Amino acid sequence: MKNIRNFCIIAHIDHGKSTLADRLLDATGSVTAREKQDQLLDNMDLERERGITIKSHAIQMDYEYKGEKYILNLIDTPGHVDFSYEVSRSIAACEGALLIVDAAQSIQAQTISNLYLALEHDLEIIPVLNKIDLPSANPEEVTDDIVEMLGCKPEEVIHASGKTGFGIENILSAIIEKIPPPKGDPDAPLQALIFDSVYNSFRGVETYFRIMNGEIRKGQKIKFMATGNTYFADEVGTLKLIQHPKEIVRTGDVGYIITGIKDAREVKVGDTITLAERPCEKSIEGFENVKPMVFAGIYPVDTEDYEDLRSAMEKLQLNDASLVFLPESSAALGFGFRCGFLGMLHMEIVQERLEREFDMSVITTVPNVSYHAFSKKHPEQIIVVNNPSDLPDPSSLDRVEEPYIKATIITKSDFVGNVMSLCIEKRGVITNQTYLTPERVELTFDMPLSEIVFDFYDRLKTISKGYASFDYSPIGLRESKLVKVDILLNSQPVDALSSLLHVDNAHNIGKKMCEKLRELIPRQQFDIPIQAAIGAKIISRETIKALRKDVTAKCYGGDISRKRKLLEKQKKGKKRMRQVGNVEIPQEAFMAVLKLND
Repeated sequence: MKNIRNFCIIAHIDHGKSTLADRLLDATGSVTAREKQDQLLDNMDLERERGITIKSHAIQMDYEYKGEKYILNLIDTPGHVDFSYEVSRSIAACEGALLIVDAAQSIQAQTISNLYLALEHDLEIIPVLNKIDLPSANPEEVTDDIVEMLGCKPEEVIHASGKTGFGIENILSAIIEKIPPPKGDPDAPLQALIFDSVYNSFRGVETYFRIMNGEIRKGQKIKFMATGNTYFADEVGTLKLIQHPKEIVRTGDVGYIITGIKDAREVKVGDTITLAERPCEKSIEGFENVKPMVFAGIYPVDTEDYEDLRSAMEKLQLNDASLVFLPESSAALGFGFRCGFLGMLHMEIVQERLEREFDMSVITTVPNVSYHAFSKKHPEQIIVVNNPSDLPDPSSLDRVEEPYIKATIITKSDFVGNVMSLCIEKRGVITNQTYLTPERVELTFDMPLSEIVFDFYDRLKTISKGYASFDYSPIGLRESKLVKVDILLNSQPVDALSSLLHVDNAHNIGKKMCEKLRELIPRQQFDIPIQAAIGAKIISRETIKALRKDVTAKCYGGDISRKRKLLEKQKKGKKRMRQVGNVEIPQEAFMAVLKLND
């Protein structure tokens, strides 16, 4: 055990952790020249294109240092705020962390939030200044920022470059010298933390774990403590670039187990594995069921593809256990699913994967968050509202509570005014303002989650010229004055366009939605009224004027009564048309609500 080191890498998006991980694999000889490729641990096409880590990965490296052989387990973590629970479990499986900061961009919001997570778990932090070979790098100033944040000495900050491989040897020696070996009792009952799972279409779910106490052997009967299910360990082993089966995996090591589980929902990240015959006394702390934060409807463009969409969603759920979906139907869009996502990035990724991997073209409705409603009759009974149409009748409603978050924004001091006015417009309340350096400010706000779901992130990037970084964590529910705004097309409510809004914003947003829809919906042969309504009260109206066909075109010359006869005939036809007229709504109209400020 004294020669094992378990560590993770903490960094903001695009600070170069996947590239640095590649250099560590090269330096320890874990990959051959044939297997080598950029961002080796990011194995999804989507991850490579966007330059983000979506699924966390783990890999074992062997390294010889001062004549002794060491085993280094790198547990990679996703960088995005949507996956912060996965990050917290990966951190709990380690004793140390590499804190990577971009020498050109300095410390960002995600770096700080993940650093606090690591410090909560008492991890040894090794600061690394990456990308020092860039012409725009500012190593002295960024080193000062790191020293101020961590309270370490300037010489403890390792200068490195993931591109050129500079400083990699120093990082490896720091990992061995500074990160403590795992603690744990090899003779105690088995206690292992699940930090990830991957679905393999041939072998079922592969569960990745870190053993805290005890050991696990091939063929033993094991138990998952959160679900209470028992399985046989068909195969155990350690994680090199490919899996290495072993007879036994011991205390402090990181490995995988295959038990023939076919459903990814049975394996919960953060759960504890123990032996069925000799269970440990208590499970490892910090386990949570992953809760979706953002909800949206996903519908097939063609209603006949409903069953294909269902099977595509089920296959996706095997890979991504945090995706939740239920069937629902909409008068406007037919049959589809109400899906729960961890956040907006997660929603985009699911949508993109449906299109790429399963060739499904889908319509996504306006995303919204989950509210709690309370009726006057039963004030103690919570009604969970995931869809605006689930909201009870306003006359029987006592109150509605909406989820709030603590938002942390780090930006240059020049943009503080713009960022503040954006957050206040989004019903945010400033709780703290700290100058990290004379140039950089950390702002903390309490804000409703529903305000961030729309266009907040895009607008934040625009007003700060791309310099603001943003991170959030949920802080519970608070009472709010919310109303349901319905959109009526040709006097028919379109449930897919209805939304829950705060009273103060309802009129303004309702008006903007009507204007936007007027631009996007094609003209028909009859007038189409577009109305926004709160209950029975219409708050805004726009009209799409009718297209007129020139029925008198064939009439040249002759008596005026001939023309009048044709126009009267057209008038009667239009009247009949207005009664039964159906409106076709293009896909852009559903997403237009997200871009009301453009």
